[in-house]
Amino acid sequence: MVTRYSHYFLRTLREDPADAEVTSHRLLVRAGYIRRQAPGVFAWLPLGLRVKARIETIIREEMAAAGAYEVHFPALLPREPYEITGRWEEYGDTLFRLQDRKGADYLLGPTHEEFFTLLVKDLYSSYKDLPLTLYQIQDKYRDEFRPRAGLLRGREFTMKDAYSFDHTDAGLDVSYQAQRDAYERIFTRLGLEYVIVKADAGAMGGSRSEEFLHPTPIGEDTFVRSAGGYAANVEAFTTVAPEPIPFDGLPEPVVFDSPDAATIATLIELVNERLEAPEGGEWTAAHTLKNVVLALKHLDGTRELVVVGLPGDREVEEKRLEVAFAPAEVEPASEADFAAHPLLVKGYIGPWSPTGPVLGEESATGIRYLLDPRVVDGTRWITGANADEQHVHSLVAGRDFTADGFIEASTVRDGDPAPDGSGPVELARGMEIGHVFQLGRKYAEALGLKVLDENGKLVTVTMGSYGIGVTRILANIAELNNDAKGLIWPESVAPFDVHVVATGRDAAVFEVADELSAQLEAAGLEVFYDDRPKVSPGVKFGDAELIGVPKLVIVGRGAADGQVELWDRRTGERETVAIADALTRLG
Repeated sequence: MVTRYSHYFLRTLREDPADAEVTSHRLLVRAGYIRRQAPGVFAWLPLGLRVKARIETIIREEMAAAGAYEVHFPALLPREPYEITGRWEEYGDTLFRLQDRKGADYLLGPTHEEFFTLLVKDLYSSYKDLPLTLYQIQDKYRDEFRPRAGLLRGREFTMKDAYSFDHTDAGLDVSYQAQRDAYERIFTRLGLEYVIVKADAGAMGGSRSEEFLHPTPIGEDTFVRSAGGYAANVEAFTTVAPEPIPFDGLPEPVVFDSPDAATIATLIELVNERLEAPEGGEWTAAHTLKNVVLALKHLDGTRELVVVGLPGDREVEEKRLEVAFAPAEVEPASEADFAAHPLLVKGYIGPWSPTGPVLGEESATGIRYLLDPRVVDGTRWITGANADEQHVHSLVAGRDFTADGFIEASTVRDGDPAPDGSGPVELARGMEIGHVFQLGRKYAEALGLKVLDENGKLVTVTMGSYGIGVTRILANIAELNNDAKGLIWPESVAPFDVHVVATGRDAAVFEVADELSAQLEAAGLEVFYDDRPKVSPGVKFGDAELIGVPKLVIVGRGAADGQVELWDRRTGERETVAIADALTRLG
């Protein structure tokens, strides 16, 4: 049945919503696809549901082609399985938690690994039942601290999440590759550019982890890539450490007074005035060792201080810190933390002290000390001497100080070498649209999912997890496909195949438009027909441009002569053709 604008639940807006930060948010609201209900929560209107359904159809087709079966779990989930796997606490404030009238704890599901695992455990017991891949398309809930950008970062969002089950690691590799290949087909069909990057698994756990990122300036993720093919999120980037340097014969460390030099900038200014210049020029921040004090809030409620040492021309990167110290929360040390640890001399902290512990024993500050991988044995540094207004120069790593470990926590920069030797990397912005993980046996072990193998021995099942952000994809497509006047959907996901616009007041025009719409529908096309009788052509054209169906048919004065106008929103071309030709070309 032809969908008629005069009876459709649709109201377009001429003004942008006040809270819209990005183009997709602005246009999806104005064109009548979504409506805000609360921060990060949107109602889906008929047009929006049609686009969303078309995206989901493509996903379902490719999941079926990859051998996956669809199921559907509830969003309201009991606490117990998440507690068994430790994620009731690991997710922290991200979870929406609630209680029923009897006081039992529940949550709104952010992801469903536990329940897929338990479902397979309930029904399968033999390796002969495997491999198996199940998936669902369902709403998820995460209490984002600052929901933003419309559908791109919401508290309620739709995801496709799939899970594979195998009894061998080799089987997991095959299942993983099948899903990875399906993702490439999905994004290609949707017309979305993507980059596959090495990623961190985060709270999901597991080993191999890759993200599909759509490169976009509004992306929340920073990733790096090299001309040689390396790509990774900054969280998963591995620093190429330089080779150690022999330190025999190097001068001993020298403590010097450094009043009012509690920052890297003031320290560099001072040493260039007082110290002999190094070979090749002047002292720079790269010659200094910066020491950052952080507080870790562990899941058991304890608070631990840790010092991170890194070259002074680098900063600590928040996301890399989160990954390095997960599941603990990370924050800068407070004034109270410094007051409780008198060996921490703010602005003058270092890994060595002339009166401190000997090499190999507890750090000079008495606090766990971690180093950037660039600080290798034999490198020489200017850093704090753990005394007020005093620094030390010629401090040699491996000779004068060591660390409790190394940490990937510093910023990544354009030109840093790729860890696979494929050349220097460049930074770019991207939006995550898909993520594939090799979970391994983490959830199966915790929840007791075992099957009998070929020898009748119980083995723990190994799993993969594969997610696609459906609503985020929709927003990304809208970000890519628009102009100054409105949306321009790709044909694969447009809410309708053809938008017929009847213009003028002549009854004959509407008769022709009625008949043409019916014929297009009979030819298998989904037709949106603007049959509003007392609306001006200018308003109708404005709505058509805003709504964004890429193929339009304008039925106007030429209808009496058997002619209509074809309008391609993608190219802007408009062409007058015979009605019969219009049917042929559109059908």
